[in-house]
Amino acid sequence: MEKNSKENNVCEEIEKEFETNENCEVVDEQEENQVEETLEESEKNEDLEFEEMDEDDMGKKYAKLKEENDKNLEEINLLNNKLKAVQDTHIRTTAEYDNFRKRTVREKEQLYTDACSDVLKEIFPVVDNLERALDLTQEDSSLKQGVEMTLKQFNSSLEKLGIKEINTSEKFDPNFHEAVMHVVDENYGPSEIVEVFQKGYIRGEKVLRYSMVKVAN
Repeated sequence: MEKNSKENNVCEEIEKEFETNENCEVVDEQEENQVEETLEESEKNEDLEFEEMDEDDMGKKYAKLKEENDKNLEEINLLNNKLKAVQDTHIRTTAEYDNFRKRTVREKEQLYTDACSDVLKEIFPVVDNLERALDLTQEDSSLKQGVEMTLKQFNSSLEKLGIKEINTSEKFDPNFHEAVMHVVDENYGPSEIVEVFQKGYIRGEKVLRYSMVKVAN
C-alpha cells in the first residue's frame, strides 16, 4: 500500500508538472502572438509616420527648391538686365567714339584746309599774274617758256595739295561762282557763264576762292 501511495504521488506530481508546462506553453504562445501583433502594429505606425514624414519632407524640399529657383530666376533677370545695360553702354560708347573719330578727322582736315586757304589766298594772285604774263608774252620766246615752266610748277603743287580749279563750263552756281557782271545775249542760254575774270579754286568741299564770272540772261 505504501508503495502504491508513493507511485500515485509521483504520478500526480508529473501530471501537475505537465499541466504547468502546458500552461506555460499556452502563455508563451499568447505572449508571442501579442508581441507579434505589437510589432506589426508598430511597423504599420512607423510606415505611416514615415510616409507622413516623407510627404512633409518632400513638401518642404519642394518649397525650398522653388524658393531657390525663384531666387535664381531673379538673379538671372538681374544679370540679364545688367548685361543689356552694359551692351547698350558699349553700343553708345562705340557710336560716340566713331562720331568723335569722324569729327576729329573732319576738324583736322578743316584746320589744314583753313591753314592752306590762308596761305593760298596770297599765292593765287601770283598764279593770276603768271597767267596774264603768259598771255602777253610773245610766242616762241625764252621768257614765255620760263613763265610756262613756272606756272606748270605752281599748278603741279596745287594739284598735290588736292586743290582743283572750279569748273566754269557749266551754268552759274552761286555755291562756286560769283557773278560780277550780267549781260542779255540771245546767243547764250539762261544763267550761262560768258566770261571768267578770275579763276576759282576748291579743296574737297571747301571753296578757297570763288570764280569771278560774267553771266548771261
